[in-house]
Amino acid sequence: MGILRLVGRIMGRISTFRSYQFLLLLAAALAVVAFYYFGSEKQNFSSTTKRIKQTQVNHNTNRNDADLTVDTGFSHLAGPEEEEGEDPGGQSEGFRSKRRDTEAVDQHYHVLMMFTKVDKSRSLQDKFRVAMLSLVKHGRFLDGEVLVLNFVSDQASREVGEKMLQEFLLDATFKYEVVFHDVVALTHKLFPIVEAMQKHFSAGSGAYYSDAIFFLSVAMHHIMPDSLTRIVQLDLDLKYRTNIRDLFQEFDRFTPGAVIGITREMQPVYRHTFWQYRKENPQTRVGDPPPEGLPGFNSGVMLLDLGAMRASTLYNQLLQPNNVAKLADQYRFRGHLGDQDFFTMIGMEHPELFYSLACGWNRQLCTWWRDHGYGDVFQLYYRCDGPVYIYHGNCNSQIPDD
Repeated sequence: MGILRLVGRIMGRISTFRSYQFLLLLAAALAVVAFYYFGSEKQNFSSTTKRIKQTQVNHNTNRNDADLTVDTGFSHLAGPEEEEGEDPGGQSEGFRSKRRDTEAVDQHYHVLMMFTKVDKSRSLQDKFRVAMLSLVKHGRFLDGEVLVLNFVSDQASREVGEKMLQEFLLDATFKYEVVFHDVVALTHKLFPIVEAMQKHFSAGSGAYYSDAIFFLSVAMHHIMPDSLTRIVQLDLDLKYRTNIRDLFQEFDRFTPGAVIGITREMQPVYRHTFWQYRKENPQTRVGDPPPEGLPGFNSGVMLLDLGAMRASTLYNQLLQPNNVAKLADQYRFRGHLGDQDFFTMIGMEHPELFYSLACGWNRQLCTWWRDHGYGDVFQLYYRCDGPVYIYHGNCNSQIPDD
C-alpha cells in the first residue's frame, strides 16, 4: 500500500509538470501565430516599399516629357486662380500657362511662329493681332490637350509679345502654353547645318549668319529634342477661319515617305525662277500651273513631321552641301525665299517627300506677279477651289473681313 501511494504521488507530480509545460508551449505558439498574423497587414516593410515605388512610378509617368531644351526662356500663361510655378527656363516672369493640371496632360499640339523685330514694326504687331485673335476665336481642344505656342524671338520682341498675348489669349477656351525661343541661340545651332545652302536660296551672294534662321524648318529636326515629333510652322500674316486643331489631323493623311505637309505656291513665282531650266527643257512641268504642273511651294503654313524627317535617309542626304549644289546646278536655280526655295527645289526631284495640303489651308492673297509680267497666266496659279480655312496676307495683302 505504501508503495502504491508513493507511485501515485510521483505520477501526479509528473502529470502536473507536463500540463504546465504544455501550457507554456501552447502560449508560445499562440504568440508566434499572433505576431505573423498581425505583422502581415499592409503596413509591413514590403508593402510600404511597394507603395513608395508605385508613387514614384506614377510621378514619373505623369511628368510632361515635351522638354524643349533649346529654350532660353519658358513662359506660361494662366488664369488668376493658378499658382505661379517655377520657370524651367529661368527667364520668364509671372507668365504662366492656362491649365489646371499640367502633370496629367499627355498630348501637346505645337505651333511655331517667327517673332523677330516685332518691337520695331507696327505692321507686324497688327498682323500678329489678327492672327492670334482669330486663332483663339476658332480654337477648340479636348480635355487633356494643350496648344503650345512657340515663338522664335529676340528679347525686345519677346517683351512686346508677352504683353500682347495676355490680351489675345484672355478669351481662350482651351489649355495652352507659351514658349519663347531665343533667336540667337537657335541661329547658333542652325548656321553650321544650313550655311552651305544659304547662297542658293538667300538674297545677296553670301551666307549671312543672321539669315540662317529663315532655314529653321529645313533642319528643325536636328535642333529640337527627340521628344518633339510634330510641329506646325506658321507665318504671322495669317487669319484663321477654322479650328487650328483640324490642321493637325492632316498629319494622319501623309502619304508614305512624306515628311512635310505644305501648300502649293499660288503665283507664278517659280515659273519665273526656273526660267532658264524651262528654256532648256521646254517639255518640263517644272514651274507650270496646277493641276498637272509643278508650281512650287509656299511656306506660310507647314506641317513638319520631325520624327519622319529624322528617319528619312533621303531627306537628310538632300541636306548635304554637295547634293544641294548638285540640284541647284541641275535646275539652274537661284532663289531668295529661304526654306521655301529649298523645299520647292527638292520637291521637283523628289515630290514623294511632300504631302500636298489643300489650297484652303494657305489661301495666299498676294497678286504681285499679276502686274509684273505674268498677267496672262496668273489666274491659272491663283485659283483656289473649295473652302478657305486660313487666309495668308502675304506681301502685305488685305485680308477679307469675316
